[in-house]
Amino acid sequence: MDEHAWLTERFEADRTRLRAVAYRMLGSLSEADDAVQESWLRLSRADTRGVENLAAWLTTVVARVCLNMLRTREARREEPLGVHIPDPIISHADGGDPEHEALLADSVGLALLVVLDTLTPAQRLAFVLHDMFAVPFEEIAPMIERSPAAARQLASRGRRRVQGAAPAPDPDLGRQRAVVEAFFAAARDGDFDALVAVLDPDIVLRADGGTVRARQTVVIHGAGDVAAQAVLATRFAPFVRPALINGTAGVVVVAGERVLSVMGFAVAHGRIVAIDVLLDPERLAALDLAALDD
Repeated sequence: MDEHAWLTERFEADRTRLRAVAYRMLGSLSEADDAVQESWLRLSRADTRGVENLAAWLTTVVARVCLNMLRTREARREEPLGVHIPDPIISHADGGDPEHEALLADSVGLALLVVLDTLTPAQRLAFVLHDMFAVPFEEIAPMIERSPAAARQLASRGRRRVQGAAPAPDPDLGRQRAVVEAFFAAARDGDFDALVAVLDPDIVLRADGGTVRARQTVVIHGAGDVAAQAVLATRFAPFVRPALINGTAGVVVVAGERVLSVMGFAVAHGRIVAIDVLLDPERLAALDLAALDD
């Protein structure tokens, strides 16, 4: 086997993991694919004869590419972003998609990705690489031109932000589904008290309607206000299709062939602590819903 063929084989063996790194860094599937492709181009041009651990080398390359993309994104941002719901990964409610399962091996829910979007690029890189992929701070530090101690501090700040705003979901998918089903049953019945009962008192609902003229985003806090909003949306109940959204219980709202919304739920301790809703018509129209077909 010649060197190019060997490198191609090694890269393909690592592609899913590299895409997982990039997705957590960027929250965009298309940008993650671009970052992985750029990593391949750099690999094909590099002299890797002295590289002892090619997988670690590739992780560093894709992380640097993502860091540059995040910094460029931040520099172009003229106004506060508001709510941005990252690209959802939609799977059949029964699971069974090996590619999705590999990409979401640690259940990176929409709520977590929304919080990651609030971190600085350096914080996000340090947290994602260390906490999700066990990359040592000694390897992270050169990527962000900081000391290992400073990289550790950045990861710690990111961790505190995540733990405060995106609590770990219930690991039992059946319990998640039961709570989400109870939420929609109460919404269909217009039962305000039953809705409040399945909502955490400090729940946050975030909705991203995209950019038609200006970004249409909504953030609602508190069980009472979220329940009131759910009661108003009962007309959409017949169009709800259960799904896994980023590996956790959620729904896709589909009327005919038109996708109206994607809703991701974060369930912890038997109650819904966060609801993240993608309403952007352009992004919804581009979604691949083949995974929902029976």
